[in-house]
Amino acid sequence: MNPMYYFIGATLSILLSIYVFIFGTGGNHELVGIFIGLWAPTIIAIGIFNTLLGIHDEMCCAHRRIEGRQKGDDEQ
Repeated sequence: MNPMYYFIGATLSILLSIYVFIFGTGGNHELVGIFIGLWAPTIIAIGIFNTLLGIHDEMCCAHRRIEGRQKGDDEQ
């Protein structure tokens, strides 16, 4: 997934949090706004995790190719 989507999601979370915190009408709208604001770091962390998983997969594929060349198993 494109990393920009995670930043857009985090930005929307922060904006929604501010809106609910300031303009909320419920009895505990401040707490709900804070809760929604906590989504932003979670979304960013998921984006970082997915990026690291992609890097790990690329490294594993490259390692297998290198091992295959060393053994003489050219499957091209």
